Amino acid sequence: MLRSFVGKIEKGVSHFVHRRPPLNYLSEATTSVVPDDVREGYFAVLAIKGGESKRFVVGLHYLNDPAFMVLLDQAQEEFGFRQKGALAIPCQPQELQKILDGWKA
Repeated sequence: MLRSFVGKIEKGVSHFVHRRPPLNYLSEATTSVVPDDVREGYFAVLAIKGGESKRFVVGLHYLNDPAFMVLLDQAQEEFGFRQKGALAIPCQPQELQKILDGWKA
């Protein structure tokens, strides 16, 4: 099941990599260009929990991180596979930042 989930995430992320127009998860408004900060090999993630939210641009290599995979499982349980635009993850922004910082150490 996890392999299937990662495959679906990679397929969804490929829309960003090929510079197709994004669909905004939190708003009905769409733009015709992927934001400049979402470069090839990256995707946008929105950490949302407890009234806090923060947008991150995350490298595809994080799809191999076990802690990040746990967050993706939680996102699938809470939001399903029909998310569009930035991938919403149900966690505090600080929690995601710690995972991202762990790769830099």
